[in-house]
Amino acid sequence: MAALPLHAAFAAEPVLLQGPNEAITAADIHADSQRMPEQMRVQVLTRPQSVQQIANNLYVRRVMADEASKLHLENSDAVQAELRVARDKVLSDAYLQRIDSQHTLSDAVALEQAHAMYTAHPERFKSTEQVHIRHILIGGTDEAAKTKAEEVLKELRAGGDFAALAQKYSTDTGSAAKGGDLGFFAHGRMVPSFEEAAFALKNVGDLSEPVKSQFGYHILQLQGKRPAGVQPFDDIRDALIAEIRAKAAQDARVAEAEKISAAAKPQTEAIEAFAKGYAPKK
Repeated sequence: MAALPLHAAFAAEPVLLQGPNEAITAADIHADSQRMPEQMRVQVLTRPQSVQQIANNLYVRRVMADEASKLHLENSDAVQAELRVARDKVLSDAYLQRIDSQHTLSDAVALEQAHAMYTAHPERFKSTEQVHIRHILIGGTDEAAKTKAEEVLKELRAGGDFAALAQKYSTDTGSAAKGGDLGFFAHGRMVPSFEEAAFALKNVGDLSEPVKSQFGYHILQLQGKRPAGVQPFDDIRDALIAEIRAKAAQDARVAEAEKISAAAKPQTEAIEAFAKGYAPKK
């Protein structure tokens, strides 16, 4: 799992929460956050309120652990077993990360393998016809919305800048921020009326009449077309390289696990007895 880039600044382990006998450092927060998916981790750790809550939770947990140690609770067989499992999980994860780093493909090798995969399996990379569209959405399905859409279309036909007018008028705020750009899409991705109008446009720059959908009235402009066929290698190169690198790491992990497992002998009678102990009592 990739480390949060900000971790480089935590070498001095600044204290984020100080109690009478314990402190929570940036390194503690970073270590605890590794259980989160990377995108969530970044979102959480960039919010001071969330960091404070995590630090408080860790502090409470640590003080409770200290109290448990004072009471010698760690000496019980059950707690010792759980501590061993937790230790094994942390260290085995570190070992897996080491395996990953040892089997990281160079850029040249990864690119070569991506080319080979692309050439050997063209059927994987077939795509249907696609169009690149940007649009302006006028929200509402009444006559006022239709009239407004017609007015915006007149501005466009008079030479108005599509991106600027999308930012000004479009109620689809997600695409409006990008000048109305929706990128490429294939059949089946949009509502029927929108899709029909999009694929009916012939030439780059062509504008549609206002198209009604449940969202309002759309004005579409064609930005490009891709015929059905095999996707260009450059369009999928990064995804292929990521797939190949992930497979190399996974193959190395599986090989190591199988090597370790080969030396272990299941104790069948003990396993069966264990399972019977969990069976419902009749």
